[in-house]
Amino acid sequence: MSIRGPRLEFAVGAFLLLALASLLVLALASSNGKFGFGADSYPLQARFTNLGQLRPNAPVKIGGVTIGSVESIQLDPVKLDAVVTLAIDARYADLPSDTSASILTGGLLGESYVGLQPGGDIEPLQPGDEIAYTTPAVDLMQMVGKYMFSGGGNDEDAPAPAGE
Repeated sequence: MSIRGPRLEFAVGAFLLLALASLLVLALASSNGKFGFGADSYPLQARFTNLGQLRPNAPVKIGGVTIGSVESIQLDPVKLDAVVTLAIDARYADLPSDTSASILTGGLLGESYVGLQPGGDIEPLQPGDEIAYTTPAVDLMQMVGKYMFSGGGNDEDAPAPAGE
């Protein structure tokens, strides 16, 4: 006995509605609820000598809380620094002018993001201002290479071999 007719049509329809609802939830989760319109934000810029794996749309965080995203990354043709434009949520318009920016990594192999550390200045950063204090990304492979090929320590403090 086969299931044909209204039962099969209802089951297929319910399955399709469930699939569409799942896709909608996935789309909302991947865009943090923002679809590129109506997002009230203001731009800030920061210069870095090394970006590591930072990419556009990477989060901008303060204390682990996302307050914006990386809007664009460009190379300054004169200073040869990477100029990163940050789109900061308008709710956080009172960032002090001595705020510092660092490129950090979530975990050992996680995504790179821009971490902001607010200062204590009374004057806030204005839209379009440049963050003066920045720390570039740490290149783990370069650090490991330096440690491995430098001998890992100071040979002057090593004891002399026996018999000398």
